[in-house]
Amino acid sequence: MQKVFNLLGAAAFLMSGAMVVGSAVLYTRIPSITKHYMGELTKVVTDMVPGQIDDVMPELPSATGPAIETPKLPF
Repeated sequence: MQKVFNLLGAAAFLMSGAMVVGSAVLYTRIPSITKHYMGELTKVVTDMVPGQIDDVMPELPSATGPAIETPKLPF
């Protein structure tokens, strides 16, 4: 029974050590990962936006109406 507990303890130690090392590696690489994905996201949005704007924008009017006058105040 003691061997089982020792094995479980060693496995838990290895798993927690792997989590610490993995977290440290991920933390040190966050800037490069963010820069990479932001660059890709910028390309996708830049390619997608002009088509979306053209679909949504209404046509500009060819003529305008008369000017709006504000009412005169009595005093």
